[in-house]
Amino acid sequence: MLDLLADPAVWASFLTLAVLEIVLGIDNVIFISIAAAKLPKEQRARARMLGLTGALVLRIGLLFSITWIMGLSEPFATIRGFGLSWRDVILVAGGLFLLYKGASEIFDEVEGKEHHDTLEEGVAKAAFTGVIVQIMILDLVFSVDSVITAVGIADHIEVMIAAVVVAIVVMMAFANPIGRFIEAHPSTKMLALAFLLMVGMALMADGFHFHVERGFIYAAMLFGGAVEALNLVRQKRRQRG
Repeated sequence: MLDLLADPAVWASFLTLAVLEIVLGIDNVIFISIAAAKLPKEQRARARMLGLTGALVLRIGLLFSITWIMGLSEPFATIRGFGLSWRDVILVAGGLFLLYKGASEIFDEVEGKEHHDTLEEGVAKAAFTGVIVQIMILDLVFSVDSVITAVGIADHIEVMIAAVVVAIVVMMAFANPIGRFIEAHPSTKMLALAFLLMVGMALMADGFHFHVERGFIYAAMLFGGAVEALNLVRQKRRQRG
């Protein structure tokens, strides 16, 4: 362990991987914030923390199953020259799930359907469990790519686990503020839902071996976020005037 701490290459791989894990986790935080918004206000923060805690446990568990994870990239069937792997199946299924959730949420927003904070106890428990299940499903999709990325960058399991823990802790710190911001500004929720649709399409494209650089997606997110920030500033100035 002391040898690892004294190795500059290990620290470089740790910092690189931690930053990448945080960036790759942006999609996850947005989805968790939107999914938790379905719940009563007093349950939202708990759902976000449980979702991210589940993501941490899941990713660490997958890191200890590196051989199995890397095997997911190996084709188990060939269909007209297309090598189908379990990773492809997971990415396509996850992409379809994101497209369904994003489209249904946008439909609810456009139709003006409200989510009531007062639910019967049984219904509230079912809704809470449903949100956690949805979060865990997406955690699985994002965790597979996250773990494959970790294996490609770091050589030591200790470094991978440390980077994942740091990334999840950072996401936990920002999940509630991001969630509250999205709840307070409906237009940003529509933008976040549009991002989810874009990520869903990218996941499906990756599953069909049409790789979409994440840099393009994050650049679009940054541009859309900057435009939305300008709109919010304009609205505040108009309200003051």
